Amino acid sequence: MSEAAIVTVYATFANADEAERIARTLVEERLAACANILGACRAIYRWQGAIEQGDEVAALFKTRADLADGLIARLAELHSYDVPAAVIWPIADALPAYAQWVRNEAG
Repeated sequence: MSEAAIVTVYATFANADEAERIARTLVEERLAACANILGACRAIYRWQGAIEQGDEVAALFKTRADLADGLIARLAELHSYDVPAAVIWPIADALPAYAQWVRNEAG
């Protein structure tokens, strides 16, 4: 097995149902080994020239670095937002057994 890098993809969703639906799809499609749905958060953001705010649900997806762009593309297809927040966070180090598990389950 390759020692490919693993990453976390952080994303936010309109509600818990959307987060769970998309998380399940990404894990079923093996784009992510795991998704942690973190719960509600308050977003304050600029959108189309106005300051907006609303409740969202954050989630973390664990995957291989070489799958992250595909995960984000698929997430965007499934997402209700015009411009979903989805960013890749590199993982500098991890418990070796955990990193291997992510490599084995994603892809």
